[in-house]
Amino acid sequence: MFEAKIYKDRRATLIRLMKEKGQKGIIVFLGNASAPCQFINNEYKWRQDSTWLYYFGIDEPLYAAVIDLDEGTQTVFADDVALEDIIWTGPTPSVAEVAATSGIDRTDRYCKLDWAVSEAIIKGRPVHAIKPTRYYNRMKAADLGIDAPSEVLSRAIIQMRLIKEDREIELMDKACSLGQQMHVIARKGLRPGRMEQEIVGELEGFAIGRGWGMSFPTILTQHGEIFHNHSHGSAIELGKLIVIDAGLESNEHYASDFTRTYPAGGKFTPRQRDIYSIVYECNETAFAMTSPGVAYRDIHIAVTRIILDRMRTLGLVRGDVDAMVETGVGGLFLPHGLGHNIGLDAHDMEDLCEDWVGYDPDQKRSDLPGLHSLRMARKLVAGNVVTDEPGIYFIPELIGKWKTEGKAKDFVNYDKLEEYFGFGGIRLEDDVLVTREGARHLGNERLPIAPDEVEKAMEEDASGR
Repeated sequence: MFEAKIYKDRRATLIRLMKEKGQKGIIVFLGNASAPCQFINNEYKWRQDSTWLYYFGIDEPLYAAVIDLDEGTQTVFADDVALEDIIWTGPTPSVAEVAATSGIDRTDRYCKLDWAVSEAIIKGRPVHAIKPTRYYNRMKAADLGIDAPSEVLSRAIIQMRLIKEDREIELMDKACSLGQQMHVIARKGLRPGRMEQEIVGELEGFAIGRGWGMSFPTILTQHGEIFHNHSHGSAIELGKLIVIDAGLESNEHYASDFTRTYPAGGKFTPRQRDIYSIVYECNETAFAMTSPGVAYRDIHIAVTRIILDRMRTLGLVRGDVDAMVETGVGGLFLPHGLGHNIGLDAHDMEDLCEDWVGYDPDQKRSDLPGLHSLRMARKLVAGNVVTDEPGIYFIPELIGKWKTEGKAKDFVNYDKLEEYFGFGGIRLEDDVLVTREGARHLGNERLPIAPDEVEKAMEEDASGR
C-alpha cells in the first residue's frame, strides 16, 4: 500500500476528469466481499477488486465508498469488527483508522451505503459505477439500483490506469523478477517421466512463498495447441514440447505473465526448431517495433506477416503474403492477439470493457480470424505495459474445419499441414514497458528465449542436478 497522498491525488485526478466531461452526481466504488467456499466460514482466498485497490488501497473485505462530485465529499462505508469476530481474527484497526490510510476522514456504517445511493437516485442525481465482476458486487449493485456501468467513469479510470506511474513500474519490475525466478524453477524441473503436477507445485509454491500467489491459473502443458490447458495430470514425454504460461502476483498485487516453450529432453527436433525460430523472430520483431506512437494492432499484423512468409517457405501456405494477411489466413496459426495490457491484473482492466481498454476511439475491432481476438490495439504511449506473446499452433479441429469449409483453399496446403497434427503449439511471452525512447523488458534478467539459449540453459540444468 502506498502513502495516503497517492490515493488522494488519484481520486482528485479522477474527479477532475469527470468534471471536465461535465459529469455530476456521485461515484460509487464497491470493494470485494469474502466468498464462501464449502461452507459459510470457509472462504476462497481473499483478493480485493483492482480498481478499488488503485483508488483506495484498502485490502480488506466489505468496504465501499462514495465520491460526491457536487458536494466534494468522500465517504468510506464499512463496519467495525465486533467482539465475536475479534475472537477469530484478533484486534483489528477501526474503519476510521483504515480509511485514514487512504486519506479519507469521513466514514459510515456499510448499511448506510444503501441510503446514500437511494437518496441520490430519488433526487434524480446521476450515479456512476463500473461494471461489477464478483457475484456479491453484482447483487449489491442491483440492490442499490445501479443497472448499468458508467462509460464515462470507466473510460476515465482506464485513461489513468493505462499509464503506469513510476512507483507502479518499480513494483511491476519486482513482480516480473520474481516471476522469472519462478519460471527458472519450472524449467529446471522439466525432465521426462516427471508429472506435470509436480512442476506446477514447485513453481506455485515459490509464488506463494515470495508473493501473493499466481496472477492467473497456471498453464503447463504438452498440448500447447490448447491455449488454456490447466490439466496437469500427465508425465513429461521425451520429444514433446512443453508450454509454460505462468505469472506471479506480488504482495502488492501487481502481476507478471511470462511464457516459454521447452523441448522435453533439452533438444529441439529439426521441425520443432523451424517453428520455434519463427515464433522467436516474431517476439523479437514485436519488441523492436514497440515504441510510442506505434499502434499495437500494426505490430500484430507485422507478426502475422512474418508467420505467413516463413510458413510459405516451409510449404504450409502458398501465394501472396499481403493477400493472406488481408483475408485472415494468419488466424489459422495465430488465433489469438499479440498481447494485452498488464498491471494490477494479468489482463489489466478488461473487466471494465475489453474494447474500451484495448482500442482507441477511432479504432474498430476487426472481423478477421486472429486479429478479431486482439485485446490491445491502441497506439502506444510511454507508460503502457503490454505482453509480447506471439505463437504458432497446429490445432487439428480448427484446421479440419477450415479444410471442410474450403476456407483459404487457394492459400493453405492442407495435406502438408496435416503432417503437423500432434505437434502442439509454441508461445513466447515477455512483459514489456513502453518508454519515451522505445521499450524495455520488465524484470531483472530475461528468461532464455533464443533456441540456442534455451538448449544451453536446459543442458546446464541437467548437469547441475
